[in-house]
Amino acid sequence: MPHLDVSVNGRIYSLTCDAGQEEHLRELAAHLDRKVMALSESVGQIGDARLLLMAGLLTTEEYLAAVQRLEGQAQATVDLARSEEIAVEALEAATKRVEDIAARLGAA
Repeated sequence: MPHLDVSVNGRIYSLTCDAGQEEHLRELAAHLDRKVMALSESVGQIGDARLLLMAGLLTTEEYLAAVQRLEGQAQATVDLARSEEIAVEALEAATKRVEDIAARLGAA
């Protein structure tokens, strides 16, 4: 397993990961580092553990909000598809009524 060092809040952490995942892990650590740095600018250096916890909570909040948005979009897509089905059924029913009326008029 590859070993790599990442920096979060000025501290170096040695990690291992699956082969080929090094760059992805670096990107994740950089994202976390940006969160921690923003927090430390906002609340000060309150300790690594608390900063990491707060960054983790904020990231989790963002993740859950994104999941909710995706679920809402998925439901909207389902609703739109159902609305389309209803519209098609209504159009088919109206077409049949018009055809029936035309047939009766033609027979009269």
